Amino acid sequence: MTGEILYPEFLYPGGEPASVTDTAWFALAVSSRKEKSVARVLRLRGYQDFLPVNVIRRRWSDRMQDVEVPLFPGYVFCRLDPARRLPVLQLPAVHSILGKQGVPDPVPEAEIQALRVACNCGLEPVPCPYVAVGAKVRITEGPLNGIEGILVETKPTRLVLSISLLQRSVSIEIDRSWIVPMKVYREFQS
Repeated sequence: MTGEILYPEFLYPGGEPASVTDTAWFALAVSSRKEKSVARVLRLRGYQDFLPVNVIRRRWSDRMQDVEVPLFPGYVFCRLDPARRLPVLQLPAVHSILGKQGVPDPVPEAEIQALRVACNCGLEPVPCPYVAVGAKVRITEGPLNGIEGILVETKPTRLVLSISLLQRSVSIEIDRSWIVPMKVYREFQS
C-alpha cells in the first residue's frame, strides 16, 4: 500500500476508507486566526493538509519575536474526496470549501506543488495581491527550476505564484537570468 493514505473509519459513516487517488486538493475558508488549529485537527483526523506560512518579525512591548503567519490568511488547503466533505465542513472553524454554485473547485496539483517548493526552497515568499495579467514564465535555473509563475517587473525581479481559486498570490525574489517566457519555452520544447 505504498503511496496511499487511508483515512480512519470514523470519518465516514459507511467506514469506507478513501485513498489519495480518490481525492484532490481543495481550499477551505476558515475562521481568521484559526488556520493552524484547523490544519492540526485535519491532520489528527487523517486528512492531508497544507498551510503555507511565512515568518515575520513582530514587536511586543518587551521584545521582538519571529512569528509564523499564514501566507493566505483565512484559508487552509486539504486533500479530500469532495463527495465525502461533510466531516470537514462540520469542523467548528471551517466555513466552506471554495467553489462555484455550491460545488467545490479543486486546486490544481501543480499550483500546490509549486507553492510547496517555494515555501521549502530557502527563499522567502511574501504575500502580494493576485495578478490577473502579466507575463507567464518558467524558471529554468536555481532552486525553483521547473516552476511556472507570473513575472512582476520590479526591481528586484520577483516571481508571483498564484492559487487561482483563492485569487491570492505570493511573490519570491529571483535572479532575472533564471526565467524564460512561457511562449518561448513552449516553442523551444516543440
